[in-house]
Amino acid sequence: MKILRSCLLAAAAASAFPVHAEEATVTYKSLSPDVALEAVQAALKQCRADGYQVAVAVVDRFGEPQVLIRDRFAGLPAPTIAVDKAWTSVGFRANTSDLAKSVASGDISARLASLPRIMMLGGGVVIEAGGTLLGAIGVSGAPGGDKDEACARAGLAAIRDKLDF
Repeated sequence: MKILRSCLLAAAAASAFPVHAEEATVTYKSLSPDVALEAVQAALKQCRADGYQVAVAVVDRFGEPQVLIRDRFAGLPAPTIAVDKAWTSVGFRANTSDLAKSVASGDISARLASLPRIMMLGGGVVIEAGGTLLGAIGVSGAPGGDKDEACARAGLAAIRDKLDF
């Protein structure tokens, strides 16, 4: 009886506030495939200039890959790791190097880092504009997350002027 009464009260409260059309839908901004490709190409170019064979991925705001490229001699796990770095950045809305520092300092539980797809290694960088999350870029294959992140930042820098709105 108590549960039924709670359900009825919840239904009555919900019906007291009508849903307007603008509240029933969501509008969001996303990267175009061309801009995502430009970011990936710029990151790859930077890593090549630095002497690294890598994989680079851009994921959208929902963590779905938009563009993924693997240089011909990048390691076999590099594409998966690049996507997971970008996915982790979107999921936490933070750069993976910052997340890795938080795990090392104990601010974030190390157990969280062991969950599937969570990649708390440098190389994942959030793509935002005007306070709006657009996606993330992930790089994997350089000898260290700091080098992966430098390439990811080069990719972001290449498209920055197209993002500010």
